[in-house]
Amino acid sequence: MSADDSFQAPGSETQGSSTASFQEPHDVTVLLARIASALERLAPPPAPTTALDGHDVFVWSADPARLEPVPQVNRVALELLRGVERQRDTLFANTQRFARGLPANNALLWGARGTGKSSLVKAVHAAVNGAAAEGEYRPVALVEIHREDLPSLPRLLGELRGSERRFVLFCDDLSFDQEDASYKSLKAVLEGGVEGRPHNVVFYATSNRRHLMARDMIDNERSTAINPSEAVEEKVSLSDRFGLWLGFHNVDQPTYFEMIEGYARRYGLDIPVEQLHAEAKEWAVTRGSRSGRVAWQYVQDLAGRLGKPLD
Repeated sequence: MSADDSFQAPGSETQGSSTASFQEPHDVTVLLARIASALERLAPPPAPTTALDGHDVFVWSADPARLEPVPQVNRVALELLRGVERQRDTLFANTQRFARGLPANNALLWGARGTGKSSLVKAVHAAVNGAAAEGEYRPVALVEIHREDLPSLPRLLGELRGSERRFVLFCDDLSFDQEDASYKSLKAVLEGGVEGRPHNVVFYATSNRRHLMARDMIDNERSTAINPSEAVEEKVSLSDRFGLWLGFHNVDQPTYFEMIEGYARRYGLDIPVEQLHAEAKEWAVTRGSRSGRVAWQYVQDLAGRLGKPLD
């Protein structure tokens, strides 16, 4: 065997093995497609942008961050809400000024459960938009944000800030418990932050508590703080961000009967007034209170017994 026949270049075996294992172009394309698919699952494309002019009511979804349109809103007509005339007129005037582009306040509707707080917000929104048909202003959009999604409120305001439309942000049953620090971010967003509340946004909230926090939460802060008065001020100052405080209380019996009679006329519930009052009174006694919610629950029961839909 000659020298040339027996000579083998260093690394020639390794090079030959590498060449043998080299993937075909088709295999590389498949591999790249699998990598791209995995990356898309890790970082999905952004959710499609919602047309803010397409609907009047939205619900904010924090994850993924988007505004969900509400085609059918659960609400009652403004004229059916009795016993809250002062609160109705005040909130309507504030909302209509806001719709016209004039200064308006954040509003806190607080008081006993079932007294029509959230119903009033939705009814006033519909009434203000009904008056917009005269052409003085554009319809206002109502955006509901759940209490647990409040940490995402700055992101929501960023979505709304650049829009030409005006928005009423609505948080139902707003309250804070021990160890819940999200109220601090809400304070900054409402009035105290660098950017502050956008000019096209106003914030309405309902709560069973006037100061949005449990009494034991405030008392605990007072007992453990170096300066007790400053600790209480920290907690109470959140409700000060609301320029309007509207209180709601259980109604007296004549007003309760007015609510029942109004619903009966509206939905064509044919029943003698004496029987209507007797049944409604018994219903309220079994519930332990007289309120708009109790009145509506009785009307639903009555309509079901009479075979009448509540459309």
